[in-house]
Amino acid sequence: MLRSTSAALKQLGAGPSSCVQNRAQLALMAALRWQSIRTAASAPGSSAGQVSQEPFLSGMSSVYMEAMYESWLKDRGSVHESWNAFFSAATAGVPPGEAHVRPPPALTPPSTAAGHPAVPQDTLLSAVDEHLAVQHMIRSYQIRGHNVASLDPLGILAPGLDYSRPADLLSYANRFTSDDLGRVFRLPNSTKLGGEHQHLPLHDIIERLKAIYCRSIGLEYMFLPRKDQCDWIRERFETPGILALTTEEKRTLMARLIRSTRFEEFLARKFKSEKRFGLEGCEVLIPALKQIIDTSSALGVDSFVMGMPHRGRLNVLANVARKPLDQIFAQFDSALESGEEGSGDVKYHLGTYQQRLNHATDKTIEISLCANPSHLEAVDPVVQGKTRAEQFYSQDPEGDKTISILIHGDAAFSGQGIVYETFHLSDLPDYSTHGTIHVIVNNQIGFTTDPRSSRSSPYCTDVARVVGAPIFHVNADDPEAVMHVCKFAAQWRQHWKKDVVIDLVCYRRNGHNEVDNPMFTQPRMYQTIQKHRSVLELYREKVVSEGSISRDEYDAEVSKYDQLCEKANNEARDKDHQVDKWLDSPWKGFFADGEPPLPSVPSTGVDMERLQHIGRCFSTPPPEDFAVHSGVKRVLSQRTDMLEANTIDWALGEAMALGSLLMDGKHVRLSGQDVERGTFSHRHHVLHDQAIDRREYRPLNELSPDQAHYTVCNSSLSEYAVLGFELGFSMSNPHSLVLWEAQFGDFHNTAQCIIDQFISSGQTKWVRQSSLVLLLPHGYEGMGPEHSSCRPERFLQMCSDDGDSMPTPLEGRSLEMQQLHDINWIVANCSTPASFFHILRRQLALDFRKPLIICTPKSLLRLPEARSSLDEMCEGTHFKRLLPDPMFPEGSASVQRVLFCSGKVYYDLVKERARRQMTDSVALVRIEQLSPFPFDLVADTVASFPSTSSFFWVQEEPKNQGY
Repeated sequence: MLRSTSAALKQLGAGPSSCVQNRAQLALMAALRWQSIRTAASAPGSSAGQVSQEPFLSGMSSVYMEAMYESWLKDRGSVHESWNAFFSAATAGVPPGEAHVRPPPALTPPSTAAGHPAVPQDTLLSAVDEHLAVQHMIRSYQIRGHNVASLDPLGILAPGLDYSRPADLLSYANRFTSDDLGRVFRLPNSTKLGGEHQHLPLHDIIERLKAIYCRSIGLEYMFLPRKDQCDWIRERFETPGILALTTEEKRTLMARLIRSTRFEEFLARKFKSEKRFGLEGCEVLIPALKQIIDTSSALGVDSFVMGMPHRGRLNVLANVARKPLDQIFAQFDSALESGEEGSGDVKYHLGTYQQRLNHATDKTIEISLCANPSHLEAVDPVVQGKTRAEQFYSQDPEGDKTISILIHGDAAFSGQGIVYETFHLSDLPDYSTHGTIHVIVNNQIGFTTDPRSSRSSPYCTDVARVVGAPIFHVNADDPEAVMHVCKFAAQWRQHWKKDVVIDLVCYRRNGHNEVDNPMFTQPRMYQTIQKHRSVLELYREKVVSEGSISRDEYDAEVSKYDQLCEKANNEARDKDHQVDKWLDSPWKGFFADGEPPLPSVPSTGVDMERLQHIGRCFSTPPPEDFAVHSGVKRVLSQRTDMLEANTIDWALGEAMALGSLLMDGKHVRLSGQDVERGTFSHRHHVLHDQAIDRREYRPLNELSPDQAHYTVCNSSLSEYAVLGFELGFSMSNPHSLVLWEAQFGDFHNTAQCIIDQFISSGQTKWVRQSSLVLLLPHGYEGMGPEHSSCRPERFLQMCSDDGDSMPTPLEGRSLEMQQLHDINWIVANCSTPASFFHILRRQLALDFRKPLIICTPKSLLRLPEARSSLDEMCEGTHFKRLLPDPMFPEGSASVQRVLFCSGKVYYDLVKERARRQMTDSVALVRIEQLSPFPFDLVADTVASFPSTSSFFWVQEEPKNQGY
């Protein structure tokens, strides 16, 4: 027994933590708890009387002394000066025998008269040292227990890839002998090991610590900065008996394991040559997710937004989201025809939305599993944005009703930077989803790469430490431990509204996919896996042997699910399956059945009185007691002057577009780096009081009492995560406008994955529409190659426009409307504030939704020539895809050359034409919308110049860039 105890002690060590009391305070508390030692020292035969006595402690009750100490902690003036001096010296590290300051003679306690002999100082110091050693041991298990936990089901890899035991962990291991194992020690307040008991034998303390921290669960939480959070976790893991499941819970767990395992086995039998990225080796993921959902539902959650990579997606769709099995099996049929829209995506990338009854709580819940491309973690910020949107629109400001669950792979979680970027949104005011539950399917391999080659950190989960998320590693072959961890994770998220990470340490029974051979690169691992029994077999053996379920009941449950799969597979061949059945964000009531489509683009103009009202609100300083910066005052004054002249600049045009939508009851959200002020100091949508810190005024939220809320928020210095977040936000409500602005146009390239894999192709792959707007500052104005071009050629290259043929509209629809309906996204480079105003409002005026990419100006923001009249924005007006030359609005037979251009270069051309005195011979035509290309308007323009044979395209970008 001594050997095993010493070995256990040597495996552990202590580290710094704010969750543990000061060492001097611990020493003092141990000294105050010396009653049992004093009693032993007073027994017949004791040598206590042969040594010098402690004059201050002799004869005192430990209960009385502890009461004095607790009183002193609250108020040092509440105790006598002698007690104050003693406690002050003791907490400063002075040995107990030297800490006493003798009071005046009249106050000296009659220590010897009471008949209690003093405790020898050596005995007292030894007792303090032993109590500190026990506390040190408990703390070491709490901090480092995960380093020796049994986490790998295969028994190959050590926790944290650390096979050594540092020498500093052995410093106190020989403090106790086998004779000490039966001794009783008082437990510190930093542990819940004893439950209702405050004292335990040393043997029981060690065994309980090993059971909690060194078996199937590895806890990482002592790095948390808050002691109350550490105590909360300890209470839910250290309390005796808390990990045990009831018989009913075990039966439910077994049924869910059966469904998870037999689903994969059914697919393996029926579709042997198909890639499906099965869950074999981590079948416990399905019961784990269902446990999270059950617990969260019981705590009031009714909506779950989920994101995950391809591994296990089909199983999650079937057994967690409860997507009908026939729809899943139909995806394996090569004869399946996709829906009218899009070509669809591979089956293990698709998402779904399901509303169903949660049987554990008898409550209706909604589950949305977002579609994801092969870029494993790219969906993370999209899920967070969608979750935040659902919380916003359902008036759930604290996230009590809607939560996000993200499932990761181990190599991707540690290797892809988007994980880190997304974590850093977790506590930002306008991005927080109030806690996400992260579940890592840790199969200890990335395609063919070993963990030691795929990360530099001990654990794949270490990135989560940056936001103070507790991390729980658990052996996936211990389903009951997994259930407890998942139950706790759901409780943690609801209570603390913070992220939490579950690391399911498992394995991958097949290769990267079902036709891959993993023996090429991991021979030892897969030799072990071939001999390893599944978690279903292991757990069936356990529960049958203990009598929780009979073998006949088990076989009946297996047969029942197998028959269910067979029936669904037969039905899959007889039904018509459309791609739109896989929508992850359906817009209820938006696409009204039976209603004819709009024949043409409706007017996007606004009543003149409303425009003036928005302009006045946007140009009026805040109340008199608000100290506005003098520079901002000048800006507001200039806006007022423009309104009086019936003209607007870009800032006013944008404010009127957004403000009019807000007054129509449409929520608007503008996000990005420095968007509140604007990169070029032109916007000023948030004014800051110069005298009172953090006092703000947002004029577009002061338009009318019944307006929609306007959210404008500076983002973190991230493009990838923030753009993904805004895309997710835009997916939830078709009646809102979400805009993301890059600090400079070319900064979008770090978010290229979101642009390529989600925005440009989302409708084609997943029948998903979005009205997301990308504002990309663009223009060659001497700021260098990194701050000039927003790379419009990239967006145009990804457009679905066919430049080789003139499109033909359907009957009853204009060409403009048909093109907008068919395009994958819209690309524009507006040259006037009026065009900018109309194209923003058009986003919500159509009966469908398309992403919009706008090359926004820089120098034009303040160029006097680049202003518009309010008359161009009033009722009856609309966005003009092409702007003719104002000097030749109907064309001309005398013009010798026609120059087509877009954006800022138009004003350069106007200036150069005047300088060369070619005003009568050269026409300048602006194409405001580049995609879908206005073929019809360009053809009409060419026809309006019958004597002209010279038509040119002019751009400021290099020839291999631009348009």
